[in-house]
Amino acid sequence: MLSELTITNFAIIDQLHLRFSPGFNVLTGETGAGKSIIIDAVSLLLGGRADTGVIRAGANEARVEGIFVLRPSSQVTILPLLRENGLEGDRDDILILAREIRREGRSVCRVNGRAVTLTMLGRIGQQLVDIHGQSEHLSLLRVREHVEFLDRYAGLGDLRAQLADRVSELRQVRRELDALLRDERELARRADLLEYQVAEIAAARLEVGEEEELIRERTRLANAERLMELVTESYRALDEGSETQASVTDLMGQVTRALAALTRIDPGAEEQSRMAEEIASQLAELALQVRAYRDGIEFSPQRLQQVEERLALIYSLKRKYGDSIAEVLAFGEAAAAELETITHSEERVEALRAQEDALLREIGRLGAELSARRREAADRLAAAVEAQLDDLRMAGARFGVSIVQNEATDGAWVGERRLAFDSTGLDRVEFLIAPNVGEPLKSLAKVASGGETSRLMLALRTVLSTADRTPTLIFDEIDQGIGGRAGGVVGRKLWGLSVKSGTDGTGHQVLCVTHLPQLASYGDAHFKVDKKVVGERTVTRVQELSPEARVEELAQMLGLVSEMTRNSAREILAQARREKEAET
Repeated sequence: MLSELTITNFAIIDQLHLRFSPGFNVLTGETGAGKSIIIDAVSLLLGGRADTGVIRAGANEARVEGIFVLRPSSQVTILPLLRENGLEGDRDDILILAREIRREGRSVCRVNGRAVTLTMLGRIGQQLVDIHGQSEHLSLLRVREHVEFLDRYAGLGDLRAQLADRVSELRQVRRELDALLRDERELARRADLLEYQVAEIAAARLEVGEEEELIRERTRLANAERLMELVTESYRALDEGSETQASVTDLMGQVTRALAALTRIDPGAEEQSRMAEEIASQLAELALQVRAYRDGIEFSPQRLQQVEERLALIYSLKRKYGDSIAEVLAFGEAAAAELETITHSEERVEALRAQEDALLREIGRLGAELSARRREAADRLAAAVEAQLDDLRMAGARFGVSIVQNEATDGAWVGERRLAFDSTGLDRVEFLIAPNVGEPLKSLAKVASGGETSRLMLALRTVLSTADRTPTLIFDEIDQGIGGRAGGVVGRKLWGLSVKSGTDGTGHQVLCVTHLPQLASYGDAHFKVDKKVVGERTVTRVQELSPEARVEELAQMLGLVSEMTRNSAREILAQARREKEAET
């Protein structure tokens, strides 16, 4: 729900901060005071179009920020989208949206403080709020979503999920079939290439780690003469000595013998004697290893050439197939698997076609069951909506649900027919309306906006409230063309949307701009919008009304403020309170 709204330098609003109730909020005030401007600001926040004309005169930018409290049902849909795009906030239940319109024409959108595209802001916004009136944020006017509303109303989620799984399987089967049924010449060329690649990699008999060992061996072979000089010098110093100098081993032997004699005289030198013996032993072992290394040095130009040729082969394969021997081997395995698929493509094609036919018949069976249950639910939905429209002074208005199926040569089997389908089933669902007696049913998406449309939306929202996931509903101009008696009915239904169970066991948050006191009396929170002159500038001010101030506002809405209109206002509020208490 929309918890807080801050508007800065937007139209005639210089600075405005509102805290909304989670239930039914009403906004009232004189015409032109700025009520619809507040709604326009929310629309902007949700990704609506705007230009620099909305910026308050004398300001460089307009800014709108909203803090939303996410209920569990909203978190399920919004949090994955936020995480996917790195837009998570500090808390899962709080979401902050912001929009700035700058004088030079630039628009900046932010989600939890991070800049995003307008498209991303709109994707998130349309899951949070529906604005009924002069805005495009109307999920009920998006025809593609009508099937979602109908299915949630009918409780068809499990059946829909089964069908969607089969459709997903079918798409995978068809993708593989398409790959196998490419041009035969192309497949033949591909098979020849794969055979060559597999044979070339297999013939090389590569081993992981081989390249590194060959590089080390090449280094030794290429520097064999220098290695021999160094190791010979080391061994001579260690073990052989020279005519003028004893070897290290011999010298260490002298040290050992001297310390052993010293120990016999002074046992306190035993530790030094022991260390000398260990060092002598290590020197002897070192001499043996140096000699073995010297004996292993190979002067072999032929072997060096073999190593160079092997490394050249490895480098050539890496240029073609991967950055390492492991990647080259993996490429060979993948090529062999693809070659196997092509070699046995006829058998695989036959198996896939059988699987495709079985899936098409299963999709047809599930789709036909889904269609039957949709048609049954559509009749119930139409009757319920028409009853709501009658309460809203639209007696004679008719509502219908169009469920259309189209034939397709590659469609799902339903008996002897083949019908087009997608992951939602076989049907194209669209809501229809005939607002006036004698008129034919027309597409709901093409009905003109205004009070009539808002009442229609209210009727649908009331019936579909348990199937509707949008947490916040805003109604602008819903009282257009209706009187006080109907206004009370509308108010009661709007309030009902805020308390009737939604998908997570809670009601919607509802915001409504109204001129009718009978409608406003049902609000859980009542905000008065005023237009004032401050410092020779017109500004909009909004305040949440206390109970007594609310009586004064309703009296003003009834006409001139007098004791009579105050009493009428109190009676209207009392009546609304009684009806709300009766329903709760």
